[in-house]
Amino acid sequence: MDLKQKRGAYTAAFKLKVVEYAKQHGNRAAARHFGEPPTECTIREWRKMEEKLKTLSKTKCNFHSGIAKWPKLEEQVKEFVLNHRKAGIALSTKMIIIQAVKISKELQIHDFKGTASWCQRFMKRHELWMRTRTRIAQRMPDDYEEKIINFHNFIIKQRKRQNFEIGQIGNMDEVPLTFDVPSNKTVEARGAKTVTIKTSGHEKNHYTMVLAVTADGNKLPPLVIFKRKMLPKEKIPRGIQVHVHPKGWMDEEGMKLWIRNVWEKCPGALLKKPSLLVLDSFRSHLTEPTKREFQMCKTEVAVIPGGLTSQLQPLDVCINKPFKALMREEWNKYMCDKNQHEVTNSGRMKRPGISKVCQWIKTSWDAVKEDIVIKSFKKCGISNALDGEEDELIYEDSSNESSSVLFDFEDSSEDEEFLGFPDSDF
Repeated sequence: MDLKQKRGAYTAAFKLKVVEYAKQHGNRAAARHFGEPPTECTIREWRKMEEKLKTLSKTKCNFHSGIAKWPKLEEQVKEFVLNHRKAGIALSTKMIIIQAVKISKELQIHDFKGTASWCQRFMKRHELWMRTRTRIAQRMPDDYEEKIINFHNFIIKQRKRQNFEIGQIGNMDEVPLTFDVPSNKTVEARGAKTVTIKTSGHEKNHYTMVLAVTADGNKLPPLVIFKRKMLPKEKIPRGIQVHVHPKGWMDEEGMKLWIRNVWEKCPGALLKKPSLLVLDSFRSHLTEPTKREFQMCKTEVAVIPGGLTSQLQPLDVCINKPFKALMREEWNKYMCDKNQHEVTNSGRMKRPGISKVCQWIKTSWDAVKEDIVIKSFKKCGISNALDGEEDELIYEDSSNESSSVLFDFEDSSEDEEFLGFPDSDF
């Protein structure tokens, strides 16, 4: 009585090893050496799919990634992905999920939730992968531990001496941005050697965002510095301050404008309550005219040691990253909507208007949650309880917190490097 041959599961690494042996010694010899099973017939099939096997993970046994529950929906989502990538538009998993939910409503699919796990399976089924550019990490100074301790001691000393209210402890930072905000990552078909991302051609046309927050979670109105000589005539959304500079940088005049129109109008400032402002060592923050402005509004300045903004600046630690990611999402929506694009006579896409950019800023800044602002100050050791009960928050990993403020989906947010402005000695 013949027994049925037992079927086995073989990893891609094993199959490639058998294929290589068969190429040198023949299929029958490979079957004798490694099996049976695998049989000669099986090895013959493996040799036919050698190139596909090389694309698999070494530990994976097959090409299956589940059966699509909503095949028609996935066909339309894949078409959406391929069309946008063909146009060079960067795509995130969040954009795929948003589009999938939209399509499910059009197809009247009521049990589709658009989870991150569905998106992961969808991408595997259609051989789509997340591609990203590399980045260089910031190097810490050799004596960084001593500088951090000295900075924390200075903060504690000033808080005990002047008894600042939590709402009067703030942080301000300049954030360089461009009119085009292409993503570092995009979904792309597997195997692509070069990945293009479409822009309007103004990714080097920059402006400066001045963001400020206070330790009680308050987000102050942003100041936007555009590279031009005259103030724009376009309508600016309420809650946004606009300044101009020939090079789009912060200078003494910009600092004076920010102090008088933003910092001096934050809650408690009109009562001339003593305040503490944490700044990096950018030169316009430390000039004599700037210091006099701070003295007039009873503001003590704490300067972050050079090279340590990634450890001691709340905006840099937890807030700039989600804000930039939100700005990128606004730009992606703009690039996806061809009805919003203006073109020149030669057919070239114009850059987004100043009014539109300011609206992106307002929308993105409003979307950053207050609780992450509060946690960012504690993470940097600035607003922690003076009795030492919250000192452990300084050592908590805030990477997950900074990404969780963006979206309700379960997948991780995109990575972003912040290069910052020139630093000088503490």
